[in-house]
Formats: sequence, structure tokens, C-alpha cells
Amino acid sequence: MMQSMTGYGKMAFEDEKRKIMIEIRCLNSKQFDFNYKSSGILKDKEALLRALVNKQLKRGKIEMSIFYYNLEDPAVPLINKEVVRKYYEQITNLQEGNVQPDFLELLPVILKLPDVLKTDKQKLEEEEWETINKHVIQVINDVNAFRDQEGNSLEKDIRGRVILIRELLQRIIPFEKERLEKIKIRIKERLNELSNSVDYDKNRFEQELIYYLEKLDITEEKTRLNNHIDYFISSIKTDEAIGKKLGFISQELGREINTIGSKANNADIQKIVVMMKDELEKIKEQLLNVL
Repeated sequence: MMQSMTGYGKMAFEDEKRKIMIEIRCLNSKQFDFNYKSSGILKDKEALLRALVNKQLKRGKIEMSIFYYNLEDPAVPLINKEVVRKYYEQITNLQEGNVQPDFLELLPVILKLPDVLKTDKQKLEEEEWETINKHVIQVINDVNAFRDQEGNSLEKDIRGRVILIRELLQRIIPFEKERLEKIKIRIKERLNELSNSVDYDKNRFEQELIYYLEKLDITEEKTRLNNHIDYFISSIKTDEAIGKKLGFISQELGREINTIGSKANNADIQKIVVMMKDELEKIKEQLLNVL
């Protein structure tokens, strides 16, 4: 089943002990691009969460934020008294004369200076981490559900456009037979105009005519294009990540369509080729968001 790279999941959990907030956003990207924001207590879990997200979401630009608040024992910053005293002494030494600066007036300024406030690092208990990890997995499942829903819409659109390319290919057949007859007639007319003044080898002429018409023949291109379309549609049905694979197949579709256009030598066929190219470009745009 086709899956989109666009996805979103969010949850907030709170009880009398703690509050947990988790959010994951996914956008399209050629590679796995992971951006992580968290509470300080969860910083050392980044590598573990990166591996989990990479395994489950595979590819895309993924932004993950996870915040944990201990409601029983919140981490309150402590004032480093020794650092405050040292800052105050230095400011006092800068003061000229015997006037001592008022400590309470300077305190708001000193509190903004480096290392004045310190926070004792909380320790995350294993039981707490298991709870957080369980909720992370749930959010990842929500993201995948979102991706599945978006993927269904993408699949319907892409499948419809590929089938339309096949229908357009069938419209070429009447013009294909007609154009070859027109080319033969046009060549014979030009040759008849020259026959009175130019002597030519009829056998050699027939050989050259056959060679020229073979160069304009698009039977092989039509066959390959049909085969690529079959392969494209069958690949959609697989459960693996197929975005890159379908992108490669669409390139092959483009090559055959371009060759048909270059061999067309017919205005009606060229119009159909332009319509096929238009549908293929829309398919390629959609594939940029397919996992």
C-alpha cells in the first residue's frame, strides 16, 4: 500500500506525578532527516529515539519534540551564592569613591549573568522511561495512520493518471497508420516530380524507403511503454516503501514518451504526446511525497 511522507502525531499525558508532551511532524525528503527537541532530562535519549523513528518512519524530514515535567519534584534552579558574591565584589571594585552600590538594586542584573543559576540534573527512572517510550510508539503509530490515509489519496490520483497515459497511447493507433500512408504518398509525389530529370535505382529507393519508415516506426516504444505501465501499477500494490522505485519507473516512462514524440512526424500524435507528458509531470510531482 502506498504511503505518504507527510504525517503528524501528537499526544499529551498528565497525572498527579508527571506531564508528558510528544509531537512528531513529517515532510517529504530524499533522505532521513531527524530534528530532535526535548527536556534536558531526555537529551541522552536522542540516539535511541532516532533509531526507533528511523526504523518505523523510514524516510522524510522528521521533527520530534518530547517534553517531560516532574510534577512531584519539579527542578527549581538554585542560586549559586558564591558566584553572586564574586560578581558583587567585582562590581563594587569598579565603583569609584567610598559609595557602595546597593546590593538589591544590582541583584536583578547579577541574576542574569552566567553560572548564577544552576539546576540539579534530574534522573529519569527506568519505569518513567518505559511510560514515555510507550507513548512515543503510540504517536509514531498515529503518524503512520496519517501517512496511510494520505497515501490512499495519492495512490488513487497517481494510478488514475498512469491509466490515462495508457488510454492516450491507444489513441495514437489510428493516426499512426494514417501517417505512414501519408509519408509514402508524399515521398512518391516528390519522386515523380524528379523522375523526368533524374534517373534512380528503384530497388535502392525501396530499400531506403523501408529503412526510413522503420526509423519512424514506434511499435517497440509503445510495447515498452505498456510494459513500464504494467510494472508501475504492479509496484504500487507492494507493501514496501516504493517512492524511489516508482520515481525510477516514471523516468523510463518519460524516455519512451519522448521517443514516440520525436518519431511522431504527425501533429495529432504530437498533441497526444504533450498530454501524456503533462500527466507524467503531475505523477512525478506526486511521487515526491511518496514514501
